Amino acid sequence: MDDSIRSVEKILNYVFKNKKLLEDALTHSSYTVSDSYQRLEFLGDAALGLAITNFFFINYPELDQGKLSFIRSANISTEKLARVSVRHNLYRYVRHNDASLNQKVRDFVLAVDEEDDFVVYGGLVKAPKVLADIVESVAAAVYVDLGFDLQALWMVFRDIMEPLFTYDIIQNQPQPVMQLLELCQKDRKQLEFRNSNEDGKIIVSVYINDIFVASSSSLQRDTAKLHAAEIALENLGGYSRCSDNELNSYRTIDGTNEIAGAKQILIELCSKKRWHKPVYCVDEEIRPSKGKRYRCNVRINIRDKLVSRIGEEKTRIKDAENSAASLMIQSLHENKYI
Repeated sequence: MDDSIRSVEKILNYVFKNKKLLEDALTHSSYTVSDSYQRLEFLGDAALGLAITNFFFINYPELDQGKLSFIRSANISTEKLARVSVRHNLYRYVRHNDASLNQKVRDFVLAVDEEDDFVVYGGLVKAPKVLADIVESVAAAVYVDLGFDLQALWMVFRDIMEPLFTYDIIQNQPQPVMQLLELCQKDRKQLEFRNSNEDGKIIVSVYINDIFVASSSSLQRDTAKLHAAEIALENLGGYSRCSDNELNSYRTIDGTNEIAGAKQILIELCSKKRWHKPVYCVDEEIRPSKGKRYRCNVRINIRDKLVSRIGEEKTRIKDAENSAASLMIQSLHENKYI
């Protein structure tokens, strides 16, 4: 740990008066023989956010509240902070007893190395939260060591956070949520993001004029919202009006009759209609010459009437369920249930 502390002090170009602060900042909660960075990470999240907010507020007086908010979000997102951590190799100095973290970090680092340019919103691989936590905890350690001096913290941390995402950069890589909001405002449509939880993940669903458009799930609400907006922007190009009240034509997969994200769409439809949730039954079929293939049956109880559909054979259970859900949605349309 002494070597790690010296290495990180060199990265920061700052020597700690209280070395224990940095020691805690570099200790994951899985390393139970010492205090972890959790308290510091909590403080660093707020302190770093305010320091960045102050910087853009002072240096960009022409930007309104909305634009400042998007700039701040882009610069303190998990994605951005994780890349800061990778750029300075901070993870190598963290002590922990969770082997699964190594693979997650390794996959992310390899993905970042393959990119031609820096990414503002979401890369090839989801950013591990532990990488962002490290940056926040180290920032908090500096902040406390400097006597809670926010300006002094920014003097130390400004170079670490480079490149900062300015409004010009964000305009060249538009934020999906902002894009979607501007599109809806232009068309005078109401945009709504609805949150739910399932299996420990946060699901964010996009509704336009109270009509389901897309959804995405993640352990983090901001990530789920970002990806849901991205999917919604893709889907909107393929929507058409099939009735006076609803948009029922969904983006298909590779020109087939299968609907992208059919399982989630079917769940949303059942919830809206107050039907029971869809129930899936997967049958496994083994073909030695072609490998395992799966066919799925989906059932919905609609006003005491059981409606079922069987999907096409697929090599993955997830795809088999999506196929069944796609056929069910199409059948519900054809039979005037929706």
